[in-house]
Amino acid sequence: MTTPSSLVGPMPAMRPARPEFSSGPCAKRPGWSPENLSSAVLGRSHRSKPGKARLKTAIDRTRDLLGVPDDFLVGIVPGSDTGAVEMAIWSMLGPKPVQLLAFESFGKDWVTDVVKQLKLDAEVLDAPYGQLPDLTRVSPDADLVFTWNGTTSGVRVPNADFISADRTGVVICDATSAAFAQPLDWAKLDAVTFSWQKALGGEAAHGVLILSPRAVARLESYSPPWPMPKLFRMTKGGKVNLEIFEGATINTPSMLCVEDYLDALGWAARIGGLAELQRRADANLAVLEAWTQRAPWAAFLAEDPDTRSNTSVCLKVIDPRVTALSEDAQADFAKKLASLLEKEGVALDVGGYRDAPPGLRIWCGATVDTSDLDALTPWLDWAFAAVIADLAIA
Repeated sequence: MTTPSSLVGPMPAMRPARPEFSSGPCAKRPGWSPENLSSAVLGRSHRSKPGKARLKTAIDRTRDLLGVPDDFLVGIVPGSDTGAVEMAIWSMLGPKPVQLLAFESFGKDWVTDVVKQLKLDAEVLDAPYGQLPDLTRVSPDADLVFTWNGTTSGVRVPNADFISADRTGVVICDATSAAFAQPLDWAKLDAVTFSWQKALGGEAAHGVLILSPRAVARLESYSPPWPMPKLFRMTKGGKVNLEIFEGATINTPSMLCVEDYLDALGWAARIGGLAELQRRADANLAVLEAWTQRAPWAAFLAEDPDTRSNTSVCLKVIDPRVTALSEDAQADFAKKLASLLEKEGVALDVGGYRDAPPGLRIWCGATVDTSDLDALTPWLDWAFAAVIADLAIA
């Protein structure tokens, strides 16, 4: 970029101490160091006593931190959040009508699984990026699949009031960008999934699947008509394989990644637990909310503040000089904006998701320090001024 500095102004004096604002894998927790992983069970089988003990500890600490009810099962599964969601979808859906909420990319992926792969006659309740579907259409007599927090749209459900307490269907909730940052209503959820690479900044490839007694009952009373890959099989002899939820994983996990997750769980417990994690995420969102009131060129993709994510915050450019451009030119503008922020080393991996409207996506989960977002906002304005000036010169 060759824009004259006189058209942009001086660079901000402060820089974020940690410029990692990626929406996954997310920033490591403050104070993280590889030395914290020295207790990892390496060079040993994950089925050895020490290996299984560390896996069981991760399960138990997850339950404690999230407040998972005692009669729910918690398991570590392969394939990140995607693997956990697909295990639930492929194992449970079929005996009842199905509804899916699709308001961002991953919700649409679950539609593909259900409609095109499993070929179920499902009802899709969709909405454009920035909005939620009509939640009043959710039926208590259908199975439901939905994302609690749309990682690629920055939109979340405000609560689980739209789910009937007297439902007869099971509810499969992709909570990967909501867990540890937003209150989950366990009484309304039956299969809850997430990946620890999100809100706790753990290393990727592992998922967590949490099952209610209703979900267990479905697994033990229903056998899907389609072939079931080994990685999805949760029953043995017609009963749920409880060993999976005691640390005997279906496939080989990375014990180094498990140790990293344990480190993040320990940090979360030390700083005040779930309430403090949620407070930190809310405080981070508040910085960007205050900034957008001062920045006339940017706005939240989520149109309703009550449905605005406090983790995967998605921003769109609303300056008329940009919105007047073609869609391709707007996308190019957003890419240049993210590229300039990365070039200056102040915000890494903040481009909007490839299928989402052009813009920026800034992770605001608890592992991000509020002071770094305070330092970032002047850089957002500076980068916009630089790119818009470059556009004017061109």
